Amino acid sequence: MGRHVSAQPAQAAPDAGAPAVRLTGITKRYPGVVANSDINLTVRRATVHALVGENGAGKSTLMKTLFGLHRPDEGTIEIDGRPQEFTSPADAIAAGIGMVHQHFMLADNLTVWENIVLGAEPVSGGRLAGARARAQISEIAERYGLGIDPNALVEELGVGARQRVEILKVLYRGARILILDEPTAVLVPQEVDELFGNLAELKAEGLTILFISHKLDEVRAVADEITVIRRGTTVGTADPRTVTNRQLAEMMVGSALPVPELRESTVTDRPVLTLTGVGLTGPDGRDSLSEVSMTIRAGEVVGIAGVEGNGQAELVDAIMGIETITRGTITLSGQDISTLSTLKRREAGIGFIPEDRHRQGLLLEGSLWENRALGFQTRRPVAKGALLDRAGTKADTRRIVEQFDVRTPGIDVLAAALSGGNQQKLIVGREMSGDPVLLIAAHPTRGVDVGAQAAIWEHLRRARAAGLAVLLISADLEELIGMSDTLTVILRGRLVGTYDPATVTPDDLGVAMTGGHEAQVQA
Repeated sequence: MGRHVSAQPAQAAPDAGAPAVRLTGITKRYPGVVANSDINLTVRRATVHALVGENGAGKSTLMKTLFGLHRPDEGTIEIDGRPQEFTSPADAIAAGIGMVHQHFMLADNLTVWENIVLGAEPVSGGRLAGARARAQISEIAERYGLGIDPNALVEELGVGARQRVEILKVLYRGARILILDEPTAVLVPQEVDELFGNLAELKAEGLTILFISHKLDEVRAVADEITVIRRGTTVGTADPRTVTNRQLAEMMVGSALPVPELRESTVTDRPVLTLTGVGLTGPDGRDSLSEVSMTIRAGEVVGIAGVEGNGQAELVDAIMGIETITRGTITLSGQDISTLSTLKRREAGIGFIPEDRHRQGLLLEGSLWENRALGFQTRRPVAKGALLDRAGTKADTRRIVEQFDVRTPGIDVLAAALSGGNQQKLIVGREMSGDPVLLIAAHPTRGVDVGAQAAIWEHLRRARAAGLAVLLISADLEELIGMSDTLTVILRGRLVGTYDPATVTPDDLGVAMTGGHEAQVQA
């Protein structure tokens, strides 16, 4: 018999010398899977404590337990030495815990301060006390170094600023313990540096931070202590000052850290995708793409580096037919596809791993086999004539689950129930199906752990060797350099240079990405 959570007397006083968080023997089961098994975790006050592990290792399940989103089947929770039983997030918030989710929960059409007070609105004389709220938010933002304008519209904020709004939301509710779930997954390097500066301020003010991540360099840079979870249980703790990436990787996945690298060249002389003078003008009359010309050949990976917001998303939309180009031509295997619909382009052989898997890649409330059908509704094995072939779709979903190591109890599970890495492997498996001639891979390993990262890189290598043309867009410069046959930089909607991955450095790309000098053709 395991230890069961039981109600505790409300009068129990916190122990001033106790850790901020102590989890003992936490176990959480779902039908067909044990997500957490006998997990033990101790977090000292006023520290950054990192929790690392593969996607699907149980990190998010454990944090949902701590935040009261579900109750553990066994084990005990102590906050500041006081035993707790959380039946809802409201209980966790009352105990001083706040959680910033990986996917932000903000209303774009509201201001910063309106988002922060939503659900906890201050009232004076029966009316919303907006001035008081704005003053309080400004004070909190200044105290913790989270510079942000309370009156700014959220839709006008960048990703890093939105994350600071999420942090302000939990601080406004009195949180002293912050759970940050994959906080750097959508940030560019400069924003990561800003976040780490913010965390140092929070720690200096006595706050405790639980930092969930799989990015080992970042974890070692920001954490005071690291706990590793593998397959649902804690396997040990590490000191970030002495542990190496390789040692952490071995603790996480039982093997060495994967390296992004291509093997011998498989580039042919057969053009697959050709863009000639492509331009895209927005409704405001400004060009988001200008005179973009490029060729990707069979067996070639062309990587594109750029600071987010310089036209990468628009380039993908133009190739996929999501946006109609205003000038130039796009050809696929010699066929002009400039005016074809997105579906027709997919039928012509384009696979697409989108930047945001939740918005563009999956139906989260659909089963895995229903997600397998997305984008393939006119082709076998999903379609049989004009009808959906359920048996064929389900059989092929089982193949993808096995071949791409998607960890799931079954194919009827909702996509929302999978970890981020397993969601991504499902998308990669689906998009590699149907023998595409071109794969657009936008941030294919963003938000996935080292195990899933290695698997995705290997699938890309194999497809390239079989003649697939790949357009690779990534914010990870090591990934771009290691996984590309040719590299180019996009800056303000233009391609500004061609680089040889064998000789270019991340610093070289960084300078070109920020317009520090005119990019030189090196290849």
